[in-house]
Amino acid sequence: MMIRIFVNERKKMNFKMQNQNFLKHRHMKYFDTVIILTSMIFSFSMESCKKDTSQSSTGGISASDTNQAGAGGVSAKATWTIIQDNILTPSCATSGCHASTSDANYVQHNLLLTSATAYDNLINIISKNAAAKTAGLVRVKPGDYINSLLYQKIDCQATTQYGALMPLGGTNLTLGQIEFIKQWIIKGAPKTGTVVDETLLANNAACQKVFVAMQAPAASEGFQLAINTFTVSPNTEREVFLNRNTPNTSTVYVNKFIMQGRPNSHHFVLYGFQSTPSLPPVNTLRDLYNADASVNITTFLQMQNHIFLGGGTDVNTTYTFPAGVALKIPPATALDLNAHYFNKQTTNLTGENYINMYTVSQANVVKEAQSINFANYNFSIPANSRKTITTDYTFTKAVNVITLTSHFHKLGEKFQIKILGGTRNGEIVYENTDWEHPLVINLTTPILLKAGEGLTSVVTYNNTTNKIVNFGLTSEDEMNIIFGYYY
Repeated sequence: MMIRIFVNERKKMNFKMQNQNFLKHRHMKYFDTVIILTSMIFSFSMESCKKDTSQSSTGGISASDTNQAGAGGVSAKATWTIIQDNILTPSCATSGCHASTSDANYVQHNLLLTSATAYDNLINIISKNAAAKTAGLVRVKPGDYINSLLYQKIDCQATTQYGALMPLGGTNLTLGQIEFIKQWIIKGAPKTGTVVDETLLANNAACQKVFVAMQAPAASEGFQLAINTFTVSPNTEREVFLNRNTPNTSTVYVNKFIMQGRPNSHHFVLYGFQSTPSLPPVNTLRDLYNADASVNITTFLQMQNHIFLGGGTDVNTTYTFPAGVALKIPPATALDLNAHYFNKQTTNLTGENYINMYTVSQANVVKEAQSINFANYNFSIPANSRKTITTDYTFTKAVNVITLTSHFHKLGEKFQIKILGGTRNGEIVYENTDWEHPLVINLTTPILLKAGEGLTSVVTYNNTTNKIVNFGLTSEDEMNIIFGYYY
């Protein structure tokens, strides 16, 4: 079992009051990283371009909108303008989402969908979403909706491998809106001109996909853990933890995770515990935040005992260890399941998450997956100053690094990991700028390090407070940790 503490402090967004700050962390993300499992991440977005304000001879309609209406309901308004005004602006370019660089999730997706920037931010732009990058998708690929991340993120029937369905926490787009955007992409995604029949928007049925819980593995193949249904109240968010004991009566070796969650789930993470004498109650749902949005101190302190095992911001994902590598799980291991949901709607939302853990025979395990937990506990950041801290860590034997992620708190601006020693000495292999949703990379080609070689963390902090900040467990302190897996 991986031995690593993951303090989960995340900033909690309040959908009604933007000026209220919340404490938070994640996993891995976190690992508000998530560490092992695929990174995943939920980093996408849409935005729009500024409307041309030049006047034409058509009574003040902008030049980009002066197309004659044709038969069959084709509007005189430019197709892109309709997408921006009727879909992106009201559903996506909203406070807390894709409206401002100050939005809580901006560092995760780097995508504004306001009318001034959306178009240029979408067309042929590579997303920060790691899975989309790997698959060769861009935000909008003119003529190819299948390889356009925008379409994949709004169609509830599309694949779930690129993170949460958008708009997160809100009402799904209608079938008409989705088809309108699809046809616009097929027609080349132009900024001007009328290329799609506006009557498509008359289909106001919301895109719906019935959630069906995945089946548990056969007892001989593994086991399933779940957070059963719970309620998320309107115009709020809810983050919960649930301590479950694994059902195995003897030591097993896990080589694959499959995770599943309902729509509007921000993340789903699996933790173990570093110390077992004082564990949270079993099978009791625990909230991270109280009803008044203050932090539940008991739950927060329990989080300090976490060991990250898997998960992240992509709640519907699969992670498989390399051939011959597996994670050791002793009998009746206590595991903490962590789910986080947003609800921007006016009715209750249901949360529900599952993880299937697949096992292999010990005879087939050549190497046990081991955790990387390289932490610098001795540093300080002067008040009102920016400081970069470099720390070297070495392995005492040859290793293969297969997963990397990072952990710091809200004063952290950039976390880089470099190779230390050997022919690749100084090479940057990891960089993260999002403290709440740290990047997780799973390497198909492991980083091979010899004995005496290792990793270097280069972490930049910006202490905007009037006091010295040191290492510590609270959100007012800082951290400097490399997490990952090796064998």
